[in-house]
Amino acid sequence: MTFEIDEERKERLISQLQEFFLDQFGEEISPFRAEQVLDFSSEALGPQIYNQAVQDARKYMQQQLDDLDGEVYKTEPTR
Repeated sequence: MTFEIDEERKERLISQLQEFFLDQFGEEISPFRAEQVLDFSSEALGPQIYNQAVQDARKYMQQQLDDLDGEVYKTEPTR
């Protein structure tokens, strides 16, 4: 599974990775190296994060549908 990160977001993430490496490891990395880390992370983690998000959304929607039954169900008169 592949996905595209728009250029503006990608530049922001690259900058954040550079700051992270500097803050956490005291290491300055080039934009090229930060982009490599981003690409690897996206490929390795992206599908797992996406699948979890889909599962969470499905669970949330199912809960909303279950609640809807209780909210709109009208009892029918019995004779």
